[in-house]
Amino acid sequence: MNDAPDLPAEPTYVLLLFALFVVPKALERFRIPTAVTAFALGAASGLGLRWFEHDPTVELLSAFGIVSLFLFAGLDVELQELRRHSRVLLHHLALRLAGLVATAYGVALLFALEPRPAVLVALALLTPSTGFILDSLDGLGLGERERFWVRSKAIATELLALGVLFVTLQSTTVLKLAASAAGLAVMVALLPRVFRLFATAVAPFAPKSEFAFLVMVAIACALVTRELGVYYLVGAFVVGMAAQRFREHLPTVGSERMLHAVEAFASFFAPFYFFHAGLELRREDFGGAALLSALLFLAVLLPGRILLVWLPRFGTLRETFREALRVSLPMLPTLVFTLVIVHILRERFAAPPYVLGGLVLYALVTTVLPSILVRVPPPDFDSPALPPLAGAEERGLPTERWSLDR
Repeated sequence: MNDAPDLPAEPTYVLLLFALFVVPKALERFRIPTAVTAFALGAASGLGLRWFEHDPTVELLSAFGIVSLFLFAGLDVELQELRRHSRVLLHHLALRLAGLVATAYGVALLFALEPRPAVLVALALLTPSTGFILDSLDGLGLGERERFWVRSKAIATELLALGVLFVTLQSTTVLKLAASAAGLAVMVALLPRVFRLFATAVAPFAPKSEFAFLVMVAIACALVTRELGVYYLVGAFVVGMAAQRFREHLPTVGSERMLHAVEAFASFFAPFYFFHAGLELRREDFGGAALLSALLFLAVLLPGRILLVWLPRFGTLRETFREALRVSLPMLPTLVFTLVIVHILRERFAAPPYVLGGLVLYALVTTVLPSILVRVPPPDFDSPALPPLAGAEERGLPTERWSLDR
């Protein structure tokens, strides 16, 4: 902690816990996401009170927060579902990639940036924060079909973004890119062996240890990928995907119960990540140029991102624009990915402050918009749920009114 005025350490930490776990919940009634409140509290502390600057405890809890968010996102990856709907998702990814290239080119021209930081800015502007989106789906009142498409498209987009991020950060030389790719490949190849060893030598003699094992492996791999130069998120996400694929050998690791446990873990530590990200802001990040940058990003990219979701759905699922909004609006939040990119741009590329400030303001708006625009239907306490169609399951017919394979 640094320069906490007239307050000893213990009461200040108690005040921090109260601020991060009570104040955001109180503000949810105004449809302000808890992540935004935690981030604003960090910004107020860093820019005004100057509490918790360079605090090792907050930094450690922040690392747990970002690791848990991407572990949760990786655990929710269902590769079989993605393959089953690959035609729609490939159209979606092709449009995303084209949008990423166009955005990076425009950013490079507008802000006179080199290609690598321009690509990072484009990633910050276009990549939905999957872990945050998955955690907030319950509060948006979406149907099962809409939840499926939001989840699938967000995960597919994040997979693409992580690949682009890895190549961009390691592409200074061909040798560095090859060495980093080899290191990542070795880590991915060792993960099944680690899970198998735990399943045979530890789990039978240490019941209910799967959660601690999964979190520790995620943290270890996150540290490995940070040393490779691609931050914590890649390692944590890869561990989540590996655990999901290993569920046949160790069902509890990839189970719904484990997913909920990791989600609860993330909900506890994620506020520290957002608070710490707010602490990293600087006064020079915000000014007239930053506000103009944010307004430009919002004016151009918000309609563009909505169209990127609607166009493939119109071509393959024949949805109207209004129907597609129920899927595109929940995919707007970029807060987590944007904050990660802002940290990288500041630390490794010395990006102009007005670009960083514009990205932060843009991310805050895109994160708040879905909770305001996606109206949650009121609960219907009088009408019981309709029973499934009689005999539908025996005849191989769907028991619900929609099908993912429309």
